Amino acid sequence: MSAVADAAAIEIDGLRKSYGRLQAVRGLSLQVQRGEIFAFLGPNGAGKTTTVEILEGFRRRDGGDVRVLGVDPERGDRAWRARIGIVLQEGRAQPELTVRETLALWAAYYPHPRPVDETIALAGLDEKAGDRVGRLSGGQRRRLDVALALIGDPDLVFLDEPTTGFDPVARRSAWQVIAGLRELGKTVFLTTHYLDEAQELADRVAIVKGGTIVAEGAPRDIAGPGEQETEIVFVAPAGTSLDALPGGPAAVPGDDGRVSLRTRMPTRLLAELCGWAAERGIELERLEVKRPSLEDVYLEIVRDATAGAAESEAARS
Repeated sequence: MSAVADAAAIEIDGLRKSYGRLQAVRGLSLQVQRGEIFAFLGPNGAGKTTTVEILEGFRRRDGGDVRVLGVDPERGDRAWRARIGIVLQEGRAQPELTVRETLALWAAYYPHPRPVDETIALAGLDEKAGDRVGRLSGGQRRRLDVALALIGDPDLVFLDEPTTGFDPVARRSAWQVIAGLRELGKTVFLTTHYLDEAQELADRVAIVKGGTIVAEGAPRDIAGPGEQETEIVFVAPAGTSLDALPGGPAAVPGDDGRVSLRTRMPTRLLAELCGWAAERGIELERLEVKRPSLEDVYLEIVRDATAGAAESEAARS
């Protein structure tokens, strides 16, 4: 392994896994650095679950090299597992125990657990420490799941759809807990279908389709197929002629009076647009620059994947 690889919390090189004739993972490669929140995104059937199960040591691979905290997951021992925390989609706590009793029970399984009360506070469950698990709300149970993943003081935490079913307030509260893991120096591997969640929390994201990575980078920098255009929107004063408007053919305002221009060179067009307005002595009201979001990129990739699958099916029929 290289020096860079040794510093990585997760390194995957050419991972392959098939189920019969179905290739679930096809030569997938990526690195997750220590201390970052990494979001792993993709539609159902893209190979996410298989990849995560291999990383967690629950499934054997067919080929490729995998290292998690410097260890091949297929050879991970008890000490290695103690360094990993996992939050599954379904909680595993016993409903008749209290929050504190549950964490104390789980702490006994680890060689160097975090203090129970400290972990309760970290998960924001101070006021529920004496309540039975069966009486917790959905959001509170999810917080308990995170606390259970942290009680062993792991270096790496896998979060599988951590806010599914949450209302907006509960989701924001959970985001604070997850962001706090970064401050503790933990590495977080996050799978989620909420693109705003990934954009808010992740230092880097990878989008997978067809068992391989098709886009990777910081949420604000990641580029989708075709280099999506930036949209510049504004409202011009009534009666303003748009014939000489920069950015191509004459624009037609929408029903709300808003004019929309699309470009792959937003800085240049915005400068030209401001010059155009200054020459005419007008103000561009409600001016907005809308860069493609992570969700825009993701949806374009998923659409391409769906269209490609349909074409392949048609070719076989």
